[in-house]
Formats: sequence, C-alpha cells, structure tokens
Amino acid sequence: MPGLLLRTLCGENASERPIWLMRQAGRYLPEYRALRAQREGFLGLVYDSDAAAEITLQPIRRFGFDGAILFSDILIVPYAMGQDLEFLAGEGPRLSPRLIDHALDGLHAVPQRLTPIYDTVAKVKAGLGGGRTLLGFAGSPWTVATYMVAGQGSRDQHETRALAYRDPQAFQAIIDAIVTVTIDYLAGQVVAGAEAVQLFDSWAGSLAPAEFARWVIAPNATITAALKSRFPDLPIIGFPKGAGEKLTAYVAETGVDAVALDETIDPAWAAKALPAGLPVQGNLDPLLLLAGGSELERRARYILDCFADRPHVFNLGHGIGQYTPVEHVEQLLAVVRGWRH
Repeated sequence: MPGLLLRTLCGENASERPIWLMRQAGRYLPEYRALRAQREGFLGLVYDSDAAAEITLQPIRRFGFDGAILFSDILIVPYAMGQDLEFLAGEGPRLSPRLIDHALDGLHAVPQRLTPIYDTVAKVKAGLGGGRTLLGFAGSPWTVATYMVAGQGSRDQHETRALAYRDPQAFQAIIDAIVTVTIDYLAGQVVAGAEAVQLFDSWAGSLAPAEFARWVIAPNATITAALKSRFPDLPIIGFPKGAGEKLTAYVAETGVDAVALDETIDPAWAAKALPAGLPVQGNLDPLLLLAGGSELERRARYILDCFADRPHVFNLGHGIGQYTPVEHVEQLLAVVRGWRH
C-alpha cells in the first residue's frame, strides 16, 4: 500500500497528516556534520552517491518522516548544461561563465553530470523501506535562470529581471533550455525510483504579475505537462515562494497536483482561495521551528486546523535552518503526529 504522503499527494484526506521538512537532510543534524567533516566540499558529497544516499536517509532514521527528499542541489541542472559550479565557504554557490556576459550557445552540455544523481535516487529507494515516499526535485526555470545569469544568488534578482525586460527573446532561450533539461532530469529521477517530485521556485516572488505568468507559470506548465505525458500518476508539487495572491493563477494554469506554501501565506486564506480538494503543503515559519516553545505548538495546530478539510502535507514555509535544535523538530513531530480530524 502506498505511504501516507503519497496517498495525500494523490488527493486522500486522511485523519492524520504526513510530514517532511524542506532541507531535512543537512547541517542541523549532528550525523550530517560528522559525515561532512570526512569529505571535501558540498559538491563532493552530492556526487558521492553512497554519501548522498546516506545523508538523504539520516532524517528518516532519526525522525521517521513520511518522505525522504533527495540530497542534491538545484544547480545541478546548469552544471549539466555546461556551466562550472563551485560552493565557496561562507559565500554560497558560484556559476561561471555568467550568462549576463556570455552566450547560452557557448556552453557545452555535460549530461553525464546527472548520472550520479540517478544513482543516489536508486540507492535511497533500495534503503528506504515501506511506507515512506521518495521525493525527487529540481529548481524551477526562473529560479535556476537567476543563478545562471548572475552567477550567484542575489536579493532582488535585478540582473536577471533586467535582462528579461531588455532582451526577452534571449532570456526565453535560456528558460527554454532549462525546461528541456529539467524535464529529462526529473524523468530520470522517476525512472530511478522517485515517487513524487517538487519544483522549487525560490525567487518567484520577485516578479510582477505579467512576468510571473511568462517566466514562472508558463515554464512550469510545460514541465508538468511533459512529465504527466510520461508518468500520468506522478504527483508534482509546485513551490512558487513569494507568489502571494498569484498562487491561484499558478495552481490553475500549471497543472501541478499539489502546491507548497511559504510562511507568508495565511493558511485560512489559502484554505478558502485554493480549489477544493487540492493538496497543500506547508507552511510553518522555519524561524519558529528555530525558536521552539509554546508558540511553535500553537502555530502548528493552527495550520493543521486550517487545512483539516483538504489533503495536507505538513512542512515548513522554506528550508529548515542550520542552527535549528533537533529537540524542536521532535517537539513539532509530536504535535503533528498527535493531531487528528
């Protein structure tokens, strides 16, 4: 029988709620830090399939989450498209050459850079056991493009937004190229064993409505349709962080099966505004999990109660913070596991 998370993503409104947390495999866990200390660099961990599979499974062993999210990075796609990728200590990822001053057709694709990720998926699937759902993921084209253009993350994505205004045809070519690779990348994860996938659009909130429609909704609709044509029963979760009231258009026009909500969305509004029966995911503030205490429990119950009448996957509004105490995760789990409707 499929696990609770997979059933929920397929539209079942069970009396209990599945839970997984974005970035649940990572730096807040002592077992991750111990493994990281034995390896050289983040990218080396991602490309060591044994290590990446072990990291993916660590939070499952410790907490018994309903879903395991692949340990990887959204910038594997531009890396496979031919940009160089490095992670600088204390500064984050860097891609080169930057597409703000380098032509897209000057990149030489290296598709074999995706193969170790599929190996990781297969190894996680073999070690996951019954009742747990394996989640694959990719960055959505807009967010991936912001890194490809600027070479790194930025607060307001100004270089990428300006390029999209100044030369929409050139920027459309970048988006289209990302879409093509992303479809094949996610399909490869599914073939290797992923049972559901999530599209992360971490910078979707920086766009005005017309640009949101062109650079967020349209590419994600293309990816969703292509995956559905290959895997009709595959649940696809869309996560357009910062979308706000544009969520309703995103859900209606992308065709995603479930939508993840960031912490700025009022669950009471979402429960009324989103289509009845649509599975939702979220949306506890990661900083509240960091803080812990009675407010953490109160807010978690509020979210659970707001979504009592629809399928709901409990999660954070974004990734778990590096310094989050393990005890606070256990506190949250007790609340979610104890809730029934």
